[in-house]
Parts: sequence; structure tokens; C-alpha cells
Amino acid sequence: MASKETQIAAMLRATVAALGFDLWGVEYLSQGRHSVLRLYIDSPDGVSVEDCASVSEQVEGVLDVEDPITGEYTLEVSSPGLNRPLFTLQQYAGCAGERVEVRLRTPFEGRRKYKGVLKGVEGEDVVIQVEDQELLLPFGAIEKARVEPSV
Repeated sequence: MASKETQIAAMLRATVAALGFDLWGVEYLSQGRHSVLRLYIDSPDGVSVEDCASVSEQVEGVLDVEDPITGEYTLEVSSPGLNRPLFTLQQYAGCAGERVEVRLRTPFEGRRKYKGVLKGVEGEDVVIQVEDQELLLPFGAIEKARVEPSV
């Protein structure tokens, strides 16, 4: 996560937990007047639209007081869904065995995008099986990763 996203996640984690949810991750897409702050919440019982509205209402209060983002933005709260984004090494480890799509910040072996089976985590590396090759991708080099829903 980028530093702005890390700061916001740390600021909101307790508020989201107090409502009975885990803060799965935070995305901040800075696009001038159309910026978006997206929170993903999760729960063993699932997440409803009402849950998202409740979390959004509470989080808005914290964001208004703390004011971590200058300028206008849209707050979105949702479930990570079936094609959940992965934000932490623990999430990668927990999704071992799933098919994933990974995009790197810079090319590795001439490519930035990889699709394969997530094998797990070794230290600070994410292990992914792409065809007949097992790759160790440094966690810090990953720009974005998502679980591919099984059909």
C-alpha cells in the first residue's frame, strides 16, 4: 500500500473493527476533482449494502475530523468480492491455492502482468506458479493483485 493508503488504513481500522468488520484494504485513486477513496470491508458473515452504508457513515465522521485528504473525493465502501484485491502478505498467504492476477510496478523477466496459482509467501516474496515455472515476486514490487474467481 502507498503511504497515504497506509495512513488512512491505520486511522480507520479501529472504527471499522468497532462496527464488527475487518478493514480488508484501502485504495486511493487521486484524479483531481474525481478522486476516489475506496474501503474494502469483510466479515465471516459477509457484507451487505446496509453494512457498507453503516461503515461509510461512521468513517465519514472520522475523515471529516482527521482530514487526511486535501480536496474533494468520493468515499466508496464495499466488500472485497469474489475477485478480491490483495493488500498484505497475510492475505496472500491466506489465499494460497487460488488463481491470481498480479501486476508489477516494473517489468520482471520482461513482463509486468502475471496470471497463475498463488503458492504462498516466502519471507517478503509472493510465490506464484505461472504455467510450469514458479516465480518469487518481491511483495514491494507488486502494484496490484486480485484473486480470479473460480468458474
